[in-house]
This record gives sequence, structure tokens and C-alpha cells, in this order.
Amino acid sequence: MNARHHALALAGAALQPRPRGMLGRSVRNDVTDPKKLLADLKQAHEDFKAAYDEKLKAKVDDTLLNEKVGRIDAFIATAQAAFDEVNAKLAAANLGGGVIGDMPADPEYLKAFKAHMRKGAVEAAMTKGSDPDGGYLAPIEWDRTITGRLKEISPIRANARAITITTSGFKKVFTDRAVGSGWVGETASRPTTSTPQQSQLDFTPGEIYCNPAISQTLLDDAAVNLEEWLREECDVEFARQEGIAFVSGDGVNKPFGVLTYVEGAANAARHPFGAIKVVNSGAAALLTSDGLIDLFYSLPAPFRANAKVYTSRLAQASMRKLKDGQGNYLWQPSYAAGQPATLAGEQIVEVPDMPAVAAGNIAVLYGDMNATYLVVDRVGIRVLRDPYTNKPFVNFYTTKRVGGGVHNPEPMRALKVSA
Repeated sequence: MNARHHALALAGAALQPRPRGMLGRSVRNDVTDPKKLLADLKQAHEDFKAAYDEKLKAKVDDTLLNEKVGRIDAFIATAQAAFDEVNAKLAAANLGGGVIGDMPADPEYLKAFKAHMRKGAVEAAMTKGSDPDGGYLAPIEWDRTITGRLKEISPIRANARAITITTSGFKKVFTDRAVGSGWVGETASRPTTSTPQQSQLDFTPGEIYCNPAISQTLLDDAAVNLEEWLREECDVEFARQEGIAFVSGDGVNKPFGVLTYVEGAANAARHPFGAIKVVNSGAAALLTSDGLIDLFYSLPAPFRANAKVYTSRLAQASMRKLKDGQGNYLWQPSYAAGQPATLAGEQIVEVPDMPAVAAGNIAVLYGDMNATYLVVDRVGIRVLRDPYTNKPFVNFYTTKRVGGGVHNPEPMRALKVSA
């Protein structure tokens, strides 16, 4: 049971003592059944709305009601996450896979190997004699592509415009379209009008690296392709670091994060078109329905067709309690495979590195990320296999050069938690 499933099981266990609705359900035994998860998610959302409406009608701070709403809210979050994960695993299974040679997969070894991989990073040098450092082996091969893995971990990359360059940098030219014009009579003079001005932005890739080591003996004797596995581990770490940089990177040997371009942020004056405009949430430390509606309608109509809501999972917990003027809840869960949750009909993209809902934070971005943010890849991931520097270990010096920044702030708006 992985961490996600463990959290889901705990949520289900916490709900078991309750006799009615979702409070009597558990997903402990059904975490891999999409239909069961979907049914639980639908029922949980209905129970949440009923419980929260009961809390609102009470007009007093009832501890039991608060606890009830909190438990159902936590269940929705974990159930939605599990539903998304199951869909992702089903999609991944369709890509195929296999074993090495004629060696069948062994469940016990596979379980141990996965437990080792779930640590999420390669730490220090790996040796055959120590289980935590590489002794757990299983005849399994991962053939997920780098691009697919990056899209899963970095939702900004998945939604932004990405290009690959073959030189050391990339420059983009902008024009202010400030060409003058005027109405004149047939014989009137035609004075010179203003001429559009041009400017350019540099998108210089930064470099990210990892340099893990494996003993030559382990490479020789392992039943799995450890070089391929190690490359995948570096891919995951690179994607994680990219995701952070695309959101809040300062541009020093890394991409410029999209949040640094909002009004009042470090790069608000960097783009010739200005900063990403900010809309206040309407409360000093909370999200409000009116603030979100103002955010949506502040975006120019030409950009709304491909606009999405970019926010964290914690912020969605606040969104689940919001209603429109007719008393309808703005947040709706995903009820179909591949379909995201929505907020007032707008698709939600979960970005783990977005700030939480707190005073002064930019908790929500709304707009067309493809038209807003540019990811610049320089060739791709390179691996230098070095068996000489650190004998008897083989080092795998892995690098990637990637840059990024806002190439047009107009298709994006930011929601600041402020009155």
C-alpha cells in the first residue's frame, strides 16, 4: 500500500464509526476500483454539501458539525486523489511493460523493490550488500517516456508552450503596436505618425544535475536494468525541481516562475507588456465566491476558451465551501476518467507548488497557460557514465538544461488573498 492509498485507507477508517451516508463507508478495500471510488466520491460530495448546509443553518460554532464537515472534506480530497491515481495507473498499464529475458516477476521481490523506489531519491552510493542501498531487486522494467513522466509531475509544463532549442539561448522579440494614425482631408498634409517600438526578452536555460553512483558489481549482477531505473529516478527529481521553478523560480540558473511576474512581484516590470494583473479575493485571509467570479470575468474574452484554474489541493478545500448567488456549490468533483474537477464550470489544474490560502498569497491563477508561459528545453537530458573518477563505483552524471518565463502576461490573471 503506497502513501496515497494509506492516506485513503486512514480516511475511510476515520469515517467508519458514523452510521449514515458516506460516514458509514470505507474505501479501504476498494482503492483500485474506479467505479467504487467514483460512487464514493459522488456520495461524499452530496454528504459534504448536506453537512455544510447544516452547519450554515446552525449559525453557531458547533464542534461536532465542524468535525463532521472536516472528515467528509478530507475524504473527498483523498478519494479524488485516489480516483485520479487509479485512472493514471490504468492509462500507464495500457502502455505495456515486461520483464527481462525469461525471468517472471516475483511478487515479494517486486514489493520490496517498489518499497525501495518509493523513497523518491537516490541517496549516497548504492551497493549490492545492503538492501536499502540496492539489494532489493526485481525483474521489472519501466519504459515510461521522459515526456510522459514530466507531464504527470509538472502540470505547468503539461499546459504551457514548450519548445526545444539547439543553441545556448532563446530570444523573443515583442512590439508595442504603437503605430499612429489619423483622419485627413483630400489635400491636407500627412505628418509623420509614431512608429512601433520593439523590445526583446531572453529565455536563457539553466542547468540541473544529479550524480548518483552504483557499484560495478551491482551493475553486473542485477536482474534489472539499473541504469535505466536510475535515469528514471533522475527524471522524476528533475521534473519535481522544474515544477517548483516554473511556479516561483527566481531566474538565477533556473527558469523565471510565473508567480514572479504578477503585479508587485520581483519580475513585474520585466515583460514589455507589463505584469500579470491581480484581482483581490474579497477577504483578508479567505477565498470568496465574488472574488473568484471577478477573477474569471477579469480575463479578456479571447483567452477564456482555453483558460483553466491553477491552484493547490489545499486551496480546493476552501473552494469546496463556496456557493454562488443561487446557493449552488462552485466546486464540483471529477465524475469521469480524464476529466478534472471544476470551479464554477472552469477546469481545475492541481499545482502542488502553488501557495496556500493565506493573507497576501497568490492562491489561484486563472488563464490560458499555453499562451502565457514558455518552457525552453535545450536538447534534453544527457547522461555521462563515469566509471573512472570514483572506482569501484560508476557515477551517472545526468544533466538537463531548461529555461522558462512568461512570454505574454495578458492571457493570465492572479487571485490575491486580500480584502
